[in-house]
Amino acid sequence: MTETDNRFYQPKDAKDALRYIESLFNQYVQAPLTMELIAYHQKLVKQIEDDVIPTAKAAHQDVQVKNAEQMVDAMHTWLRTRMNGQPYAGKMRHFKFEADNARTKYKRKVLKGRRSGGHRSVRH
Repeated sequence: MTETDNRFYQPKDAKDALRYIESLFNQYVQAPLTMELIAYHQKLVKQIEDDVIPTAKAAHQDVQVKNAEQMVDAMHTWLRTRMNGQPYAGKMRHFKFEADNARTKYKRKVLKGRRSGGHRSVRH
């Protein structure tokens, strides 16, 4: 194997490819919109449509086909939203858009107690 062979990521299956594209999308989702970013985004969408979906269909992975189509829809929505000048508050999680405030946050109150050491009780 030469050095150029190790340069490109080779996914094992459709789900692995979708996870990788999801992580790439989440890296640039809040970046300022430039022509290079739009071209890169369109390239990722085209990869999903031309490579991932047909591969998943050939392997009879209906769940991955559905996930890929959801992901393409979310990526098109991101581009439309950003082109209109609006913020896209959130990221992609499990192959679909999730708003930043959609996750449950728990408040914790740590009590010291009278025990020695670093043992502390937590009341939720």
